[in-house]
Order: sequence, then C-alpha cells, then structure tokens
Amino acid sequence: MSTVPFPPMKRPLVAILRGVKPEEAAAIVDVLIEGGMTAIEIPLNSPDPFRSIEIAVRRAPADVLVGAGTVLTLDDVAKLHEVGGRLMVSPNVDPEIIASARTRGMVTMPGVFTPTEALLAASAGASSLKFFPASVLGAAGITAIRAVLPADMMVAAVGGVSDANFADYTRAGITAFGLGSSLYKPGMSAAQVADRASATIEAYDRAIQSVK
Repeated sequence: MSTVPFPPMKRPLVAILRGVKPEEAAAIVDVLIEGGMTAIEIPLNSPDPFRSIEIAVRRAPADVLVGAGTVLTLDDVAKLHEVGGRLMVSPNVDPEIIASARTRGMVTMPGVFTPTEALLAASAGASSLKFFPASVLGAAGITAIRAVLPADMMVAAVGGVSDANFADYTRAGITAFGLGSSLYKPGMSAAQVADRASATIEAYDRAIQSVK
C-alpha cells in the first residue's frame, strides 16, 4: 500500500473555514496564507463548498495544502479531485474513502477518537490522523493512543484547540492542529481573520519555542 505522506511544513496548522461562502473565499484565503497558515480545509457542509475550494486552490502556492473537510462519499472525493483539492479530511474512518483519496494522490486526515479507529486508519494508509474532539481527549489521551501507533504517524489535535491552549499539547509533543472557530466564524471579515491568524501564529511559535 502506498501512503501519501503528510508534507513537511514549518507550521502544520490547518485552517478550517466551516461556513465560508465563495464570494468571501478569496480574501480570507489570501490573509490566511499571508499570515503563515500552511493548510486550508473547507468543510463540505459549507455553502457551495467545491466552488470555494476551487477558488482557494487557485490562490494558494504549491506548498499550501487546500482541500475539503466532512468528506463522506466517494463522489465527494471525485469532486474534490476535479477542483484540484489535495487534502481530504473526514470525520470518520472509512477505508474505501481513504483509498479513493490516496489513489488520487491526496493527503488524507480521517477523524479518530479511539485506539481502534486510529489503528484502522493507519492500516488503511491514512497520511495523518485527526484526533477529535481534542478537548475531550486532552493531550494526555492523545499521547496514550499515540503509543500504539506507527512512530512516524502524523497526528493533529482538532476541536477546542486554539492559541489559548497550544502549550498544553506541544508539551506532550503534539505539534499539528486543526483550527476552526478560534480562527474563523461565518460572517467574519478578512481583516478579522487576519488578526486571528496573526495571534494564532504568534501563540503557536511561542508554544513551540517553549519546548525546544
């Protein structure tokens, strides 16, 4: 099985733009990239999501991953590939969905909560794992499950993670995060998102430096 690796990133941070509209996408994606975000996820329960993803793909440089979240069907995977998305994020572990995305060269990040789910995703060839909701598992819970995973498996904490608690996770060696409402909420202006991105990047860098 050929797994598409999670690419090396200065800051493995995924900006989750749940609810973004196509007419807002360009300006918001621009400020996130300028601010230093390295991956952008537009969940498929957003308005006209594939149009927004296509806009984001066109504006992002090659080293910024753009893709979809809440991917639940093979049709979703095919549509994501058609618009140029390279990141497939799902809320669950579906080996068929992971395989379909993997064969299209996508980086995959299925959602997991238990050791059983995490090991199933790893065996299905997932590029990375989204531990969700991280606020319930906590850094200690994620660390305990990591002990049984392949040593090189990328894990990200998602759900209830923000600039306010990065340090709780980085102290446990967790350095990848998905950031939703702490970074973007529907109706926010590009300027507001830029401010949140700046605070997020500053807090992340500070948390990483504190454990070096």
